[in-house]
Amino acid sequence: MPSRDDALIDNDNDAHSAASHAPHATPVSKRRAPAREGRVAGQPGFVLHSYPYKETSLIVDLFTRDHGRIGVVAKGAKRPHSKLRGVLQTFQPLSVSFSGKSELRTLIDAEWVGGMLPIEKTALLCGFYLNELLVKLLARDDPHPALFNHYVSTLNELAHGEPAPIALRKFERALLKETGVAADLTRCTTTRAPVEPEGLYVVDPERGARTAQAVESWPVVSGKTLVDMEREDYADPQTKAQSKQLMRFLLAYQLGGAPLNTRQILIDLMQL
Repeated sequence: MPSRDDALIDNDNDAHSAASHAPHATPVSKRRAPAREGRVAGQPGFVLHSYPYKETSLIVDLFTRDHGRIGVVAKGAKRPHSKLRGVLQTFQPLSVSFSGKSELRTLIDAEWVGGMLPIEKTALLCGFYLNELLVKLLARDDPHPALFNHYVSTLNELAHGEPAPIALRKFERALLKETGVAADLTRCTTTRAPVEPEGLYVVDPERGARTAQAVESWPVVSGKTLVDMEREDYADPQTKAQSKQLMRFLLAYQLGGAPLNTRQILIDLMQL
């Protein structure tokens, strides 16, 4: 009978196979990638996605604290008695060591760190959604330590039962901020005045909020929703509903229209 670890690998591959083999959208991160180091030891990281490579190995997309998203070859990881086979699981905090200067490094070692509750059921799908966002929107070798910490916090929130829509909205907003493409939600770009809670606005993905016109093709939201989002306050049902539509629109723009496979699953199951 397959183990839970094997099942997680299978789920990871199934949820992301289309994303891994199709051309990725242009990452939103625009900063110059740092020079790659030859060898890195004991780096905190998480598996975002993995898929088979040759007969016994895996190619693994890792999100690391100090090196951002990187790709590594895990040689022999598919062998039945490989130490890596039981370690390279999604949503498990790892300490990873790797070497190489090319875009695809060689994984030297990976150890489970622990200290986090597992995410299960619907929260597990939410975790795959976070991973797909990172794979498609982060450039490789672009460090985002603050976003890494936010990712860890979001996994903890999901594991402890925080409402998934709130956890996801906060992470989506943090992702756009940390990659430098988040528009200002608190100031009207046409008047330069602060957003009025009673007003109606649309958000230009390139410029920010502006007053809504009589006819708009973009999502129209209240000023209060925009202010609430900046405060990470999603208690108001209107804020919760409007922020969902707004973030779906902004992420679709950054993805260039490329679909998010896990989001569609979540929409079908939870109407997130």
